[in-house]
Amino acid sequence: MTTKPTKCGIVAVVGPPNAGKSTLVNKFVGSKVSIVTHKVQTTRSRIRAISILGETQIVYVDTPGIFIPKRRLERAMVDAAWIGAEEADIVLIVIDVMRGIGADIKSIIDRLTEKNCSIYVVLNKIDSLRRELLLALIDSLKNEAKISEIFMISALNGEGVSELQSVISDRMPMGPWLFPEDQLSDLPQRLLASEITREKVYLYLHQELPYAIAVDTENWKKLNDNSIRIEQVIYIQRESQKGIVLGSGGKTIKRIRSESQKELSDLLEQKIHLFVRVKVSANWINEPGRYREWGLRFNA
Repeated sequence: MTTKPTKCGIVAVVGPPNAGKSTLVNKFVGSKVSIVTHKVQTTRSRIRAISILGETQIVYVDTPGIFIPKRRLERAMVDAAWIGAEEADIVLIVIDVMRGIGADIKSIIDRLTEKNCSIYVVLNKIDSLRRELLLALIDSLKNEAKISEIFMISALNGEGVSELQSVISDRMPMGPWLFPEDQLSDLPQRLLASEITREKVYLYLHQELPYAIAVDTENWKKLNDNSIRIEQVIYIQRESQKGIVLGSGGKTIKRIRSESQKELSDLLEQKIHLFVRVKVSANWINEPGRYREWGLRFNA
């Protein structure tokens, strides 16, 4: 830990589903701490990711997308997003420029005006929209008095991200660091392993499989050769979904396992032996213990 005067602050990253929040947080940190898929509502819980610039530690809070929830899990996810915003020094509202500024964005801005924090609007995916349309979007935001600044970035290719992070670093308050300097996130390794496998399920089955899946890391054992044996269960809600996850001759589950094992080996810098099975649990989505594990409020 540095002995020089330090700064540290919390930055909540909020916005509608699939706006690029997790991609941006991963880019800020320079490593994968949040899973990213084509499915909206991929992020289920608040994930704190840590970035250090000089003597400044920035704690980014990646939050679930904000939308109108209908089911218990959705209500808990949206609740987690608002809690993340409440504890922040700065809130980044990430907007997919291809979707424009709709009622959902205005609703988020309106609610955040009640918070005592700086609000930055981050227009993401700017490489997908003509400049004159981008300028029109900026003009539409200028009447929002609570917005401190507007930034244009592409989280995917990194355009504008370092400039945004530099501004954030400058605005962080003086104070001690909240995390050790070698820590990238507050996500436990067992939960990270579950998330990596859930990402692979979504990536390979996003057209066929609904959201109602969960992945549990049931066993984690370090072996004599310093490799790690990990046993996981993919929970689905109906027997008819099992064939989708397994695939013909088990090809799909083998691909999911192989890709997850490789990524975990790279992230943890250790040899991983991953074993994955599929289990039907019709009511897993209503089990309070899962919500506690994800840092969500069951009765939100």
